[in-house]
Amino acid sequence: MVELVVGKGMNKLINANGKPQYGWIKEPVSEVNYLDFPLTTTMDKQLSVSSKKRKFNQFHFIGVLTEDFMAGLAIVDLKLVSNCFFYVWTKEQGLLIEKSVISPFGLGARLSSSPDEANSHFSFMGTKASIEQSGPTTRVRLNSKQVQVDFSLHQGQNYEPLRVCSQAGYTGWVYTQKTAGLEANGHISIKGQNFDLKAMNALGSVDWSCGYMRRETAWNWACFSGRDELDRTIGLNLASGVNETGTTENGLWVDGKLHKLGGVRFEFDRNHMERPWRVVSECGRVTLEFHSQGCRSEKLNVGLLASNFKQMFGHYSGSILDDEGNPVVFKNVPGYAEDHYAKW
Repeated sequence: MVELVVGKGMNKLINANGKPQYGWIKEPVSEVNYLDFPLTTTMDKQLSVSSKKRKFNQFHFIGVLTEDFMAGLAIVDLKLVSNCFFYVWTKEQGLLIEKSVISPFGLGARLSSSPDEANSHFSFMGTKASIEQSGPTTRVRLNSKQVQVDFSLHQGQNYEPLRVCSQAGYTGWVYTQKTAGLEANGHISIKGQNFDLKAMNALGSVDWSCGYMRRETAWNWACFSGRDELDRTIGLNLASGVNETGTTENGLWVDGKLHKLGGVRFEFDRNHMERPWRVVSECGRVTLEFHSQGCRSEKLNVGLLASNFKQMFGHYSGSILDDEGNPVVFKNVPGYAEDHYAKW
């Protein structure tokens, strides 16, 4: 696995020569200055600023998890449409509530270009949501008729975010910044029922991604936040299908320390998504089994844009070898497993 680790001095993603900084990036990225990238067609024709703006996709996803409670919120800007979705699942009541709002031409969606000062907002048809990142803290708010959300996710001292940029297709690239195993503090209220996340010992994850992605792409994704058998806080991000041009976006956090992982393979039955999934690596470091307890799915087909999205939520069991070769063993850690086809 070829990886480039960018050292101190990193600031904007696109350098003075118009080239992205590819690979794993240790230092914070102050701005994804995508308009400084000389985007071309596959026939090497330089594209205008307006075309570069139109082709740039971006999304911001927040997850919050306990063994008996799982929620997800996303703000997505695809220029032709934008989307905000939110769902909450509880073990006692099943899928308690799910809400998705789609707006045309990106109306109501605003996402900033700084991953560490990320301000993502959505306001359309009576639904207002925001995800505001300020250094190590992410504040999440949503207000609609039946749902009120106000909580924060916190990175601990010396926490190491995952930052990766890789080529996408013939002319594009993708940047992603992810965290998992973050302490949650705040409330989610649904139809008058209040959930105190700190009292529930909830943990969360953040996915901030953007770029000039392949026109048609598909991926599988795994993410969890919980504790291992030694009672350490652990988080996981694994993907197959997006950031794999010379590197991966695969990593395990143990008490905030990030351990790099190689490529993985997702084994599941697309016709029976509720059946157990397996996620394994060729090198043998990753051996996971995922058991679903529910699914949030959505299909969109509007000509130029299409999406077949299935996000399962459930529990992972298995083991992963850290960078020193020590096994990190866990059972029934809450998390997500995703299968997604997109045309944009």
